[in-house]
Amino acid sequence: QRYFAEEGRNPTITEIKMIDTYWSDHCRHTTFGTVLDDVRIDDEAVRAAFEKYLAMRHELGRDEKPVCLMDMGTIGARWLKAKGILTGLDESEEINACTVKVKVDVDGEEQDWLYLFKNETHNHPTEIEPFGGAATCVGGAIRDPLSGRSYVYQAMRLTGAADPLVPVSETLPGKLPQRKLVTTAAAGYSSYGNQIGLATGQVNELYHPGYAAKRMEIGAVVGATPADHVRRETPAPGDVIVLLGGRTGRDGIGGATGSSKAHKLESLETCGAEVQKGNAPVERKIQRLFRRGDACRMIKRCNDFGAGGVSVAVGELADGLFIDLNKVPKKYEGLDGTELAIAESQERMAVALAAGDVDAFIALAHEENLEATPIAEVTEEARVRMVWNDATIVDVSRDFLNSNGAAKHQDVHVLSGSGYERTWEGETLAERMRALVTDLNVCSNKGLSERFDSTIGAATALMPFGGSRQLTPALAMAAKLPVFGETTTVSGMAWGFNPYLTAANPFTGSYIAVVESVAKLAAAGFAREDMCLTFQEYFEKLRDEPERWGKPAAAVLGALMAQVDLGVGAIGGKDSMSGSFEQLDVPPTLVSFATAVGSIDRVTSPEFKGADHRVVRIVPAGYDGVVPEAAGLLEAIALVERLIGEGAALAVSTPGYGGAAEALFKMCVGNGIGVKLSDGVTPTALFAPSYGSFFVELTDGAELPAASDAVLIDEVGETTEAYELSACGETISLADLQEAWEAQLEPVFPYRAGGDAVEPVSFGSATPLTYNGTIARPRVVIPVFPGNNCEYDSARAFEQAGAVVDTFVINNLTPDKVAESTAELVRLIKNSQIIMLPGGFSGGDEPDGS
Repeated sequence: QRYFAEEGRNPTITEIKMIDTYWSDHCRHTTFGTVLDDVRIDDEAVRAAFEKYLAMRHELGRDEKPVCLMDMGTIGARWLKAKGILTGLDESEEINACTVKVKVDVDGEEQDWLYLFKNETHNHPTEIEPFGGAATCVGGAIRDPLSGRSYVYQAMRLTGAADPLVPVSETLPGKLPQRKLVTTAAAGYSSYGNQIGLATGQVNELYHPGYAAKRMEIGAVVGATPADHVRRETPAPGDVIVLLGGRTGRDGIGGATGSSKAHKLESLETCGAEVQKGNAPVERKIQRLFRRGDACRMIKRCNDFGAGGVSVAVGELADGLFIDLNKVPKKYEGLDGTELAIAESQERMAVALAAGDVDAFIALAHEENLEATPIAEVTEEARVRMVWNDATIVDVSRDFLNSNGAAKHQDVHVLSGSGYERTWEGETLAERMRALVTDLNVCSNKGLSERFDSTIGAATALMPFGGSRQLTPALAMAAKLPVFGETTTVSGMAWGFNPYLTAANPFTGSYIAVVESVAKLAAAGFAREDMCLTFQEYFEKLRDEPERWGKPAAAVLGALMAQVDLGVGAIGGKDSMSGSFEQLDVPPTLVSFATAVGSIDRVTSPEFKGADHRVVRIVPAGYDGVVPEAAGLLEAIALVERLIGEGAALAVSTPGYGGAAEALFKMCVGNGIGVKLSDGVTPTALFAPSYGSFFVELTDGAELPAASDAVLIDEVGETTEAYELSACGETISLADLQEAWEAQLEPVFPYRAGGDAVEPVSFGSATPLTYNGTIARPRVVIPVFPGNNCEYDSARAFEQAGAVVDTFVINNLTPDKVAESTAELVRLIKNSQIIMLPGGFSGGDEPDGS
């Protein structure tokens, strides 16, 4: 009101909605940017963490900055960077995914690359429309690193739901059944990932009754690109903004602001228009274009179209902008200027180009069957102007937009956290183990995971389930980086979070989330000093209640202390503060994702590899409740890294939700190998939380380092040929436990039933045929139609066998382009001996058919 009074005019409706959308998308204006005034803390550990936070602010000269959740969430990385611990960050004014500078082996040559990663939630749209909401969750996650000109090659999915086994008749009024949510959301996410050709390396769903309030839908992705593909410059007056990719419709209008709403009984009926519509084939075309160095090097700055549409995607690119909304390509006629300004139609990019590069860039886009249209210019004056039908409907100063409105203030009261105890009932070890393996957060989720393609791209280094039986869940996802050639460089990502622990104590639960993610990634063979973190926060609607605000405050302080203790910084994150439905709230949620780049010869899986091998436990000597002492945790991780590096570790696992009992059971099932534990292992030790400890299956003759005051190293048993668990005076059939473990969620996610047995096929006795250089090289043509996604790995396989490959993109933008493509394909076929039709997605219900 003050701003427009000073301008001497009233705002247009487009200006009001554009400003609301722009600010809603900027973290400084949302909950995490609220200034915390009176911070009262009852919990001693949280109070000590808050004092440490204030000391860090002082060290960094940030005393004048407001105390807010955003500052608490980001100061860890700032502090670690100032200490020289966090290095390799690629920092710029662009608003893309988290970016790290790395070295990548390409055909034996070390090259400079950028490694990008991003996590994304679509809780609100997935609860309303599970297929489309989950599909655009992974689509939105891809767009951020894609806008950084990287090729996204692997994804992770982590979701939260209430019990899906509850009968549909018990569904809450105003809600979809949990079974409908979990199955349809899985179909949506997998549909999009499978269409675009993205390997989903890990899929997990967590169950807690609080997620009946609103589902949690998280996607996390990794991407990479040669460093010399990325040019970053500040757009100058006269530069042109080109809209690349899909067309604009009414879908997603209000999505940016809707995602921060608590749900009501009528939300299912009133919020459907806020759900975006994904189009994976179009985003695949952008992926192809952005893999081309000649196209990427023209781009001064790039932004993806997510929340806020044109208002944000174009509005963030430069200080001064003139945007002609009539030039925005439309899906259909009838959209007004406001709709064109704030619609969140997916699969679009805004790229800033020098005026002299526009025609060449558009030509390259057309080669990839992509539409590209100039819609805006960079101006000298720092104002954002939008015109529609020759009328100015937005004219706002950059200073005002960047102010993000009047600061919000809030009092905070952190209550004392409670203790955590998760028990599995039973009189005997066998009964307790059965209760454990049928717990929804322990039982097999293979039926869910197998709805996703983990192998597309031919780069996956860890299958989601390991062993000859493909049953032991991997602790992390890992894949080779997307080089053209051969590489030994891989990335890894792991998650950590226990909803029951964080509900009991948000500070401790968030600390442990970081510990768990780092420990999992270390167990998979990645070095702690190479790791970075990114967080996903999800809390109830906080309202104006200091005690509710105390939960995220305690959580981010817990995660901050874990960053300090481990020396691993969070350089990214996303918050969602709307997890409420009527009187129901989601559990306090802070998920930690740890990621790193390493070498494939260190990648380690958790399934036992053979019988008669020693099994050792490496555990920090001291715990404060469930929190391991920092010195012991660091030393335990270092010992695991050392054993993996020396080749002494055949399998490594780290306990999580179900403690040692869960970890050991899952190590057994992958290869059908049993374990006999020593007499000193007690039921208490098996079922107690033991985050930050490790189980290692050793090679024959491996030497263990001596234990220290900080770490205990125990030989706790050995693997056995018999598929049994021998412990605590009992011998338990693992086959029986496995059956109970696999059957628990099979009514929701079946995967074992139906079909006749298939005869095994072996090619082990034959020598694969390869080109020997004495005959003419066969030529292969690979036509790429809209919806194909296997062309890169198909071409690579043919080239490795000695063929010459022509990959040809079919262009169907206009009838003339179809005719030209047809003629060229005829010519290529006549010049080839093999036509290869690359894989794609099945037709029927997808945008472009099969």
